[in-house]
Amino acid sequence: MPTEFRFGIEHEVAFLNQSGQFADFTNTSFDAFAQIVAELPVYDSDYPQLRIGDAGIKHKRWYIEGFERFGEGEVSLGCTPKGIEIRTTIHPTINGAVAELCDSFKRLRTVADRFGYRPIALSFNPIQTEFRPDPPLSAYERSLETEAPELVTDTISQLTYGPDLNISLDGLSTAATLDLGRKLTAYSPFIVPFSFSSPFYDGQLWDGLSVRNYLRHDVRPAVLVFVEDEAEMIEGKPPLTALARPVAEVGRIEFKACDSCRDFSLYGSLLALLKGLCLDQTLPNRALMPDIALHQHSAKHGFASPTILETADVVLTAAEQALATDPDRPLLNRLRTMLEKPEGGEVYQMREQIKSGGSITAALAALAE
Repeated sequence: MPTEFRFGIEHEVAFLNQSGQFADFTNTSFDAFAQIVAELPVYDSDYPQLRIGDAGIKHKRWYIEGFERFGEGEVSLGCTPKGIEIRTTIHPTINGAVAELCDSFKRLRTVADRFGYRPIALSFNPIQTEFRPDPPLSAYERSLETEAPELVTDTISQLTYGPDLNISLDGLSTAATLDLGRKLTAYSPFIVPFSFSSPFYDGQLWDGLSVRNYLRHDVRPAVLVFVEDEAEMIEGKPPLTALARPVAEVGRIEFKACDSCRDFSLYGSLLALLKGLCLDQTLPNRALMPDIALHQHSAKHGFASPTILETADVVLTAAEQALATDPDRPLLNRLRTMLEKPEGGEVYQMREQIKSGGSITAALAALAE
């Protein structure tokens, strides 16, 4: 198997506004976030590996993430914002991708602070439970449900914040890449608890660890594989495949199921886990679509569930053995510690703060960077 890996990270950033409110589509305009992005630099060398998109919103390493609206004939009518996404360029090492993300986040935080916005580490809107497009979807937008279902199902994405952990291997065939996509989809319920960070729902403490993982997997994929030709697409809802736009996307595997991590070094550990699973030749399970019930069970209980804990241990062990003498092998040590002491994770601290009498507002303020 080819072993020349490439890595990238996309991280969605949520914010608190000057009043300490969670900044979302109910109280924050596109222009409010646009003024922040406008002051961040453009790196000409980033292109063409970074996609700009039809609406031109994705022009920098930072761009406004939200629900794009379309008129007849794919004419962009704007974007209802939810936050700002940071994306890294493509790196030959995990540490390189994490380092660039850290640098880009620091730049974003500095500029956002001048406009009264503070980044917050959270994976689901703690107040809103529903997003309804206003105005309602047009006949043209509804027609996209079969051609581009993500444009319609992205209503849940207006409430969620999480990373895309991108990994690709040079020289791997399309069939082998798709097999890895199915493999990571099958084992995603046992990978995601390492990242859980969304225990709030409807202004209250939720009875679980990840509202995001509980709600998203009937409409959104756990893994997306970018293919070069439409003939290579695999039908499914949610889809496993997407058509690559820039050439740099061909063969990319995006692991989309994790919650946001406040400590970006954890993304490094998770990318090492994905790398190990790509190299592993022992794990048998494959799936075209996420197991909704298993994801929901994982979201509720995490590693407190014997089912999740035992298989997560098998998955991590397989990655450890596959990486063996690889320089990224030590990145897995942190995940081993989390398996042994899961109650030390940040999501448990978030829950305890509320249980001990703290308010949602205070909990959010504590998460602000």
